[in-house]
Amino acid sequence: MKCEQQVEAALKSYEDVDSWKTVIFLYNAALKEVGTKLEILNDEFQHVHQYNPIEHIKTRIKTPESIVKKLKRYGYETSIENMVRYINDIAGVRLICSFTSDIYRLAEMIGNQSDLKVLSIKDYIKNPKESGYKSYHMLVSVPVFLSDSVVDTKVEIQIRTIAMDFWASLEHKIYYKFEGNAPDYISRDLQECAKMVAELDDKMLSLNEAIQECIVQAENRDNMDGVLENVIGNRKEQRSLHLDKAAGE
Repeated sequence: MKCEQQVEAALKSYEDVDSWKTVIFLYNAALKEVGTKLEILNDEFQHVHQYNPIEHIKTRIKTPESIVKKLKRYGYETSIENMVRYINDIAGVRLICSFTSDIYRLAEMIGNQSDLKVLSIKDYIKNPKESGYKSYHMLVSVPVFLSDSVVDTKVEIQIRTIAMDFWASLEHKIYYKFEGNAPDYISRDLQECAKMVAELDDKMLSLNEAIQECIVQAENRDNMDGVLENVIGNRKEQRSLHLDKAAGE
């Protein structure tokens, strides 16, 4: 049974409860499930590698106004059924990372979760939108365990760097003010800013890789110094024993 059908079946089970509240309950539960998984992954990475790939996690449920606008834009009537069927980002999680390399590492870790099903992927990092928008989108379904059933519920996960998130947040605010019809010169300036953000991400990634290489080299030198100290110490000890033995004879 598809996610949409399972949600619709759950709605019928709660016919005496407001349908909107039931749907929001399911999506909130799905957000909690995904959020917990991501926090565990982040903690595990810190435990194993002494490094946190996730800077912070944002979650949100789409507002009724945003859902209605999106349905109208897609050409569908406003209804709970259409909302569940055609709006994939009602429940959204945003993962903010330090570096672009973290994005694909996290995406792989999420995809390896056995009880998460990846429904679709949109890689706007390798294929940015015309506006300059960059992010990695994963649509997943997560099982929500109820008292008498299990409902697979859709959650959209967006993974991006701090710089990408900064640009996307400002772009959203600007276009919201102009209701999606910003003047051409503003669109061009935003595209230029997107290029600067991409260059910044590339530079910061290169710096991080250089720093990590320096750390490895320093550790190797420390290890070599330790080996040399042991070798020299052993030789001194052997020489001392040899001299003591000769003196005794």
